[in-house]
Amino acid sequence: MEYKVVPFVASIDPKRGTTNHVAEQLESLIKNFTNQGWEYVRLESVSTFVHPESGCFGIGAQPGFTTNNQMVVFQKK
Repeated sequence: MEYKVVPFVASIDPKRGTTNHVAEQLESLIKNFTNQGWEYVRLESVSTFVHPESGCFGIGAQPGFTTNNQMVVFQKK
């Protein structure tokens, strides 16, 4: 079995955007890959720790933080 994992980041207008716009973007991504022969499996949330930056002599130092990314999983049999 073959797998493909694709990042999914929805983009909406903060004043006029709705959850329907997010759903439409996800649906479009799924349709695009199913048309290429991939089968949708699931949407996964992946937590990632971004290491801190010490900066030059401490100038511009930034603490580490955790971020979450959405990944769409597809498979081919």
